[in-house]
Amino acid sequence: MIKSMTGYGRGEASSDGRAASVEIKSVNHRYCEISVRMSNRYIFAEDAVKQAVKRRANRGKIDVSVVFTSTNEEDAIVSLNTAVAKQYFSGLRALQKEFDTTGDITIELLSSMPDVLRQERPQGNDEAIQALILAATENALGSFEEMRAAEGRELGEDIIKKLGSLDDIVKNILLRAPEVKDLYTARLKERIAALLDKPDDPLVEQRLATEIAIFADKSSIDEELVRLASHIEQFRKAVGNGDANEPVGKKLDFIVQEMNREANTIGSKANDLKITDLVIEMKNSIENIREQVQNIA
Repeated sequence: MIKSMTGYGRGEASSDGRAASVEIKSVNHRYCEISVRMSNRYIFAEDAVKQAVKRRANRGKIDVSVVFTSTNEEDAIVSLNTAVAKQYFSGLRALQKEFDTTGDITIELLSSMPDVLRQERPQGNDEAIQALILAATENALGSFEEMRAAEGRELGEDIIKKLGSLDDIVKNILLRAPEVKDLYTARLKERIAALLDKPDDPLVEQRLATEIAIFADKSSIDEELVRLASHIEQFRKAVGNGDANEPVGKKLDFIVQEMNREANTIGSKANDLKITDLVIEMKNSIENIREQVQNIA
């Protein structure tokens, strides 16, 4: 089953006065790149969040935003640094004296100074906090995966239609290929006969057979068409395999490259304007499919 690399999901979890909210967004990327934004107070949970996301997503640039709030008294530890407060107080007194000014040095002023009052994180609560953040992450991943799967189904349907058009082009080339040999045989026979002015001469027929054999060997596109048809079938199976849990984006990307390689070879060997036109149309279809594959995880 194919999934889109783009997606969005949001999840929440709460318990014992604690609440976690997680948002996950992803866009196309060749590899799996996960970045997590969260308060430094809870940075201990970052790696666990990344691992949870990585288990559900293998490709894409994924941004995870974590917001954690708590009204739990166990999480509210405020420490007072009296040494720092004394230095601020002394410094403010010195400023008053230096500039001969007055003003109240209030407790409100001192407590607002950096590092005088500092909220600390109780170490014993890390496990409970991380568990809540992970619960919210899993909830977000649920909706994230649903969106990726829905977009993946749409991508799959569109690609299957494009494969149908590609099949039609291959069939048209298969119909045209024998005509190319017949046309070349007729033209070659006329040229050789004109040069020798002996259309019924056995040498003409011998020369003709040799030239046709050489032309057929150099311009034969049978193998390329067989391989191309095989690639199309492999691609169709990979897209339509609803029971597969493995990501298929990289595999489809490789198959598209092989399809394009065969198309280029057919174009270089065909020696026929109609087939050349069909190859141009074929390469355009393959490019459209390749663009869609870039969205698949």
